[in-house]
Amino acid sequence: MNDSYNRHARKLDFTTAPGPERVGLGQTAFCLRAALLAGALAVLAIAPGAQAATGGAASATPVPAETTETTTTTAFNEAELTFTPFRYAGASWYGGTSMWGRSTACGQTLRPATIGVANKTLPCGTPVKFVWHGHSIVAPVIDRGPYIKGRAWDLTSAAAEALEFEGIGRIRYAVAIEYASKGL
Repeated sequence: MNDSYNRHARKLDFTTAPGPERVGLGQTAFCLRAALLAGALAVLAIAPGAQAATGGAASATPVPAETTETTTTTAFNEAELTFTPFRYAGASWYGGTSMWGRSTACGQTLRPATIGVANKTLPCGTPVKFVWHGHSIVAPVIDRGPYIKGRAWDLTSAAAEALEFEGIGRIRYAVAIEYASKGL
């Protein structure tokens, strides 16, 4: 009887009060998943070049802009421009340390603070207004691209940062009528 009692007591000790060396299978799987997630987030946080090369995060669904917008404008006086009605199109961002110093298709040098966009058809210098989750910016076309199906815009990393645009998504845009000779 005493032997049976000791086996039962050991069993209770194992299941009710696991120490750090005796973790149940469910707890081990949970800890492993948490560690993998933390590692993946750490890699994304310290590798901005890799995110830029792949286009960043997963696709997002279009969300209408909020009524209060934070506006950032470049060299254009937005009040003097007339824009087309807003549309939605696929967008991503590009940049990163491997691209700084390179010349764009429109003759500018790409720098970390360069605010601009790439588009395949609009003339260089065409101002385009972008709205993303309550933030807006007017940016000129400075480059050609993107060359990925389903995307019409590639924002520089500074433009994406100003909009708090983090990867790939459908973005609201309007083209300045005065500058555009080709429609989208």
